[in-house]
Amino acid sequence: MTVRTRPSLLRLDSSADHPGESVSRRLTTLFADLWGERHGTAGYRHRDLAAEPVPPISSAYCVLGRRAEIKGVVPASEVHALVENAQEEREWALTLPLITEVLAADTVLLGVPMYNFSVPASLKAWIDRVSFPGAFPEGSLRETRVVVVIARGGAYGPGTPREAFDFQEPYLRAYFGDLGVAEEHLHLVRAEMTLADRVPGLARFQGIADETLAEATATLTALATGR
Repeated sequence: MTVRTRPSLLRLDSSADHPGESVSRRLTTLFADLWGERHGTAGYRHRDLAAEPVPPISSAYCVLGRRAEIKGVVPASEVHALVENAQEEREWALTLPLITEVLAADTVLLGVPMYNFSVPASLKAWIDRVSFPGAFPEGSLRETRVVVVIARGGAYGPGTPREAFDFQEPYLRAYFGDLGVAEEHLHLVRAEMTLADRVPGLARFQGIADETLAEATATLTALATGR
């Protein structure tokens, strides 16, 4: 298990939108800035999954993953010994640094806009790659705090007409829970109707947009500052 000697934050942004237009980026920036004021920047790592996409996994990744599964639980530090060709070497070279970043972080912060009822492809590519068999042994993420900033142009929360269209929040909750993140350390913070100020047909929902953004801001402030 990774031994952490100082507070560390891994920030992942997946919005393809311009930083000035992206609500998820605005909120992850708020969290990161407040966290940095408290802990400094030495333990801060930012990965922009839209600007520098993680390559999709290939057949070589799948073959290497199955080989690891057949062997049982193989620590990430020992997977290289299972590599048999240049393609697998490349896949593991792309994968190990991402896994290492997660294991080294006290807090993982994700900015996740809703695209077509689910998560952006840039985030899904990261998820597919870090989910290498045995990468996170049981208990390795039990104390890791995961803060997911969810932004969506409409409203999909409980009780809304489009609640059943939300394949974003349930997916992320199930994924990180299955990865071993404790329920009390998994925080999904939601801002809805983020397009109300730009799309005329949604203008009547500006109140909901303002309210959920204010709630998200307050929650993230408390999480970042420890209050």
